Amino acid sequence: MMDRNLTLMTDLYQLTMMNGYYLDGTYKNEAVFDMFFRYKPELNYAIFAGLEQAIDYIKNLKFTEDDISYLDGLNIFDKGFLDYLRNFKFTGDIYSAVEGEVVFPSEPILIVKAPLIEAQLIETALLTIIGHQTLIATKASRIVEAAHGKTVVEFGLRRAQGPDSGIYGSRASIIGGCMGTSNVLAAKEFGIPVKGTHAHSWVMSFRTELEAFEKFAELFPDNCLLLVDTYDTLKSGIPNAIKVFKELRAKGHKPVGIRLDSGDLAYLSKRAREMLDAEGFNDAIIFASGDIDEDVLTALKLQDAKIDVYGVGTKLITSERTPSLGGVYKLSRIEIDGEKYDKMKISSSLEKITNPGFKKVLRLYDKKTGMAVSDVIALKDEDLPKPITLRHETDIWKKFTLGDYDVREILADIFIDGKCVYSSPTLFEMADYAKKEKEKLWEEYKRLLNPNIYRVNISKGVYDIKQKFLVGVQK
Repeated sequence: MMDRNLTLMTDLYQLTMMNGYYLDGTYKNEAVFDMFFRYKPELNYAIFAGLEQAIDYIKNLKFTEDDISYLDGLNIFDKGFLDYLRNFKFTGDIYSAVEGEVVFPSEPILIVKAPLIEAQLIETALLTIIGHQTLIATKASRIVEAAHGKTVVEFGLRRAQGPDSGIYGSRASIIGGCMGTSNVLAAKEFGIPVKGTHAHSWVMSFRTELEAFEKFAELFPDNCLLLVDTYDTLKSGIPNAIKVFKELRAKGHKPVGIRLDSGDLAYLSKRAREMLDAEGFNDAIIFASGDIDEDVLTALKLQDAKIDVYGVGTKLITSERTPSLGGVYKLSRIEIDGEKYDKMKISSSLEKITNPGFKKVLRLYDKKTGMAVSDVIALKDEDLPKPITLRHETDIWKKFTLGDYDVREILADIFIDGKCVYSSPTLFEMADYAKKEKEKLWEEYKRLLNPNIYRVNISKGVYDIKQKFLVGVQK
């Protein structure tokens, strides 16, 4: 799983551009690229994830002789360029949000400052690695938010788009707030609690449902959670489970509970709770699964469903309604003939106009409440004034003034001069960090339906450079 050489996991045009930079003699020129994502209805905020795998990728960058032989066989690359690749390694700087950080559309979540040829190569892989895990961590965060304190377990491996999607999706789901996974390999690799009991096939492989339950209880007397909806949940499934639970109790064992995987989960869970409680199994949990997402969880909450744990699969591991983060990696500064030039993409679509310069991201907090007020995209060496007036970039009448405030820089040093200077925390430390940072957001920003949009502003320094581009003043 770890330490794979993914150097050729890139788009062909990255390599053709690299070839061009090499022949042009500009390949060593310093470049700055910003990675960010654009707003989508389910991405008014995101939980950053995937950095640990991105670090592994950078550390293992190396063109093998087999790689170079393959590229040579394409008959499109200069021989001198291919020879240069033999000693290729990353020598630049990377600044990034840490895993579990709450991040917002349009702001840099990772910045690369490196020789142009190096910064160009790593674009595709960084977008893939970080884009996927951030997407799944964010979906998990929304689902956990909708569960209102109930435990959520990731059950998505069988519906994931391939092994890596399932394995790293499991990892990302923990950062987003899930408490376990059904994925045994992911559990082993990342130290995640592994969860699961049996499927309908177990029940159907016996002559009767009761016999299936009895055998399972015999094999796993202290981990007996029974799937009760194979035939008739209320008339046979739950009554048979209760019979087996009584036998376990008589032998000194405590049954775990039941699982519902189909039908009207709100109605069935309430009836199940009544039936279990009537027989003295008040501590038996009700576990529910079956095409659950944040909308289903919201509805179940409104109907007062009696569910203790949710197993969420397909709609989590695929982020069904928003299957891509939509990550972007844009050049913001370039060195030409020894001089540094800020760069900006201009478009008739406002959301596609980028922010120029070598930047940082600052989060401002209200001193009285400790709650996040706004993020500011500022130049790397720029200080913010106090008080500060923040205006919407295009709707300039939308403004507010903050007198005194606390400030925190969002992007941490990850690589400096090609050396990794960052040590990743444990997976559950990342999850705890995400939970704490979400608590510093007002509820209206986390609302699942029609959330208020968190302010992401640009500083005066960035604004002034941007205006020069927009009025056509450019060297």
